[in-house]
Amino acid sequence: ERDFRKEKRSNETHASTTDPDARLYRKSKGQESRLAYLGHALMENRNGLVVDGAVTHATGTGERKAATKLSEGLGEGVTLGADKAYDVEVFVEELKARKIVPHVAINGTVSKTGKVRKTAVPPDVAQSAGYAISLRCRKRIEEVFGWVKTTAGLAQLKVRGLDKVEAAFTFALAAYNIIRLPKLIGSTGQVCLVGGK
Repeated sequence: ERDFRKEKRSNETHASTTDPDARLYRKSKGQESRLAYLGHALMENRNGLVVDGAVTHATGTGERKAATKLSEGLGEGVTLGADKAYDVEVFVEELKARKIVPHVAINGTVSKTGKVRKTAVPPDVAQSAGYAISLRCRKRIEEVFGWVKTTAGLAQLKVRGLDKVEAAFTFALAAYNIIRLPKLIGSTGQVCLVGGK
């Protein structure tokens, strides 16, 4: 038996005996690290429906890698909104190379020395009217994750393994869309899904 006293917990030293695919992950500074997966969802802004979803291992770059993969099916000229964790030069440049407009929230973190963090979002994008709208719409993705955790019951997973967790997450996202549809149809009498038609 190994003594872990005064040793930092990491994925190299600690692994789950019941779910080897789960990884130690800490949401923010000051919080404990837990065994977890990362769930990702791509939502369209007009109706708030989920277009795609994925589950990955919990890593520091997992969110950006998943966002890159989920955005591969998007056409040129579309906008992609994301929170400030995505305000990284590599991610923003990758979107611009694929002609996707990065509506990423600016991470204006101030360091201990008082220096403001440089953003990767181009100034012309950050000052556009569409950027402000995207940032407001972006908060609606939290409704999806809130519903998935509470109503769909994925706050505490009942399955083990990445494939099974992804299946449960995808099923929950589909259920969320089905729940949303009657509200959308009832408010307008029709649903607008593609290009304003």
